[in-house]
Amino acid sequence: MDSAQPRLPLSVDSGKHDPGSWDPALLASLGLILLSRPADAEQDELLRRAADGLRQQLAGNIVTYVVNRNLNVSNHCIKHCSFCAFRRDAGEPGAYWLSEADLQQKAAEALEAGATELCIQGGLNPAATVAGSQLAYAERLLGLLQQAAPGLHLHAFSPQELLYFAQHDGLPLDQVLDRLQAAGLGSVPGTAAEVLSEPVRQVLCPEKLTAREWVAVMLQVHQHGLPATSTLMAGHIESPADVVAHLLTLVAVQRYAWQHQRQGFTEFVLLPFVGASAPAALRSRVQRDQPDPAAMLRLTAQARLLLGPWFRFHQPSWVKLTLPGATEALRWGCNDLGGTLMEEHITTMAGASGGTRQSPQALEAAAQRLGRPVRRRTTLYGAVA
Repeated sequence: MDSAQPRLPLSVDSGKHDPGSWDPALLASLGLILLSRPADAEQDELLRRAADGLRQQLAGNIVTYVVNRNLNVSNHCIKHCSFCAFRRDAGEPGAYWLSEADLQQKAAEALEAGATELCIQGGLNPAATVAGSQLAYAERLLGLLQQAAPGLHLHAFSPQELLYFAQHDGLPLDQVLDRLQAAGLGSVPGTAAEVLSEPVRQVLCPEKLTAREWVAVMLQVHQHGLPATSTLMAGHIESPADVVAHLLTLVAVQRYAWQHQRQGFTEFVLLPFVGASAPAALRSRVQRDQPDPAAMLRLTAQARLLLGPWFRFHQPSWVKLTLPGATEALRWGCNDLGGTLMEEHITTMAGASGGTRQSPQALEAAAQRLGRPVRRRTTLYGAVA
């Protein structure tokens, strides 16, 4: 190995690094070195070991998962993101909007199956109103789900959805969050982030909220005491600099939450781009229908190192990577296998090959094949009796 070759930047070490202080310029420089290096088998193994070691320090050896159900309420949407194969206009082939009875039935089935969480997201459906109010519809939806499945944690409404409710109804976001919390909202998915880089967003989702708006919404979510996940959609047109900017933005938001004694982000989830059924323009530009497994494993490890002590829990997407791919990611810095989902439409409609549901037994067996202990968790990483 050339001694002049930059070594892996392993300064983000939970045993030596103070989470209360950081040097963003240094981390940005280290991150660019890390993400810009070419693939190399020997270096990749060093990277994997470093990320796996940091995972062990921060999260231990136990692999966790949650029994949950996805409820993608509707794919009617006013936006036209260049990567999205899910959205439809009302009346278009493939368009759907689940009825209240269907939603309650699905929630009750989830409770019966042992779920502890409902994950609720959908398109920005302009017709989803009660007396002309998007927020009132969202409140009603949470109430109906609680009636059907009392006690389940409601993990719902991306920052894009929250901002849409506020803008549609002409309300401050603080009021939207207050009312949704009162209606039963327990935590927020950190989706709609895609890549927090405006040049990339202008290609992927020019109609969507900006990176600045995503951060602003998430700051208010945390201020209200609502935990949230964080995500990165990668493997399309982003550059190493875009990824570094995204990850360090997440760290900055997390540090701010911790400085104010808030939980902030519960976890980081890497979401590899799936393009098999994506709109043609982006698909031809990316020239890949399914994720590049080796590249996504490298990024899994790189994210673990760059997010460092500020993100204890890291999760792959078995829907996008397949369960064997997600299991391998447990060797590259991840410690959690996500949820059972029970159903999934957004990624599946994009052409993902990982399936739409996993049983607890399948997730447990995946961890056990690596010789790792496994346990079921709650949304917020508590133990399930």
